[in-house]
Amino acid sequence: MCRPTHYTVCYEINPWMDSARPTATALAIEQWERLRSTYLDLGHTVELIDPLPGCPDMVYAANGATVVDGVAYAANFRYEQRRPEAPAYLKRLADLGFAPAAAEFVNEGEGDMLFTGTYVLAGTGFRSEPAAHRELQEAIGRPVITLELVNPRYYHLDTALAVLTGDLIAYYPPAFTPGSRAVLEHLFPDAIIAGEADAAVLGLNAVSDGEHVVVAPRATRLAAQFAERGLEPIPVDTSELLKGGGGAKCCTLELRR
Repeated sequence: MCRPTHYTVCYEINPWMDSARPTATALAIEQWERLRSTYLDLGHTVELIDPLPGCPDMVYAANGATVVDGVAYAANFRYEQRRPEAPAYLKRLADLGFAPAAAEFVNEGEGDMLFTGTYVLAGTGFRSEPAAHRELQEAIGRPVITLELVNPRYYHLDTALAVLTGDLIAYYPPAFTPGSRAVLEHLFPDAIIAGEADAAVLGLNAVSDGEHVVVAPRATRLAAQFAERGLEPIPVDTSELLKGGGGAKCCTLELRR
């Protein structure tokens, strides 16, 4: 995770961002601290990376890399405003003992690459290139499934799909092409289908440890759907960070050894 010390919305690179809308850095830090405390209370380890001045989006740690089986596949950001983040994340992960893998192709880490335990679901359409999916597969030796996004409000895969357990996901079908929806229906016939109201507040930008799901408080129906499947929903407000286009998952890069 990365503390939002320098968080603000001073440019616009996704539909959620409005540089004319005031942001409150202190509130963003308070909400982030609550998210971090939630993970610690659940017994998880949280590693931190120092925030860089001039990188207000660095709080969205999920975009910084994809980490599977001890390999850290580097991010390669589409927009120049975020490009300084990638080498910083890769160095920090190397310092933590992960094997760094460079990225030739544009990708935005776990924002678009979600590991199910068997393979990686990989998004494209707005940020990450399909060639990066192939590059990731070569780096980690796990099958990678390409899914195409079509709604700019769901510009990263982790805004439209959440991995809850190895064989259970939740997703919002209108965010995907018909072919990608068919792939998801085939691979995950028992998936939770999110409604528009919950998807619109980034309810799917959730973090699951297989027993608990950290979820946006306004995604009430989705939280009930999680509970119906035996998962405990834990509402954590990240509304100030939503102004930059991210929620709990965007703020969380999972490190898999």
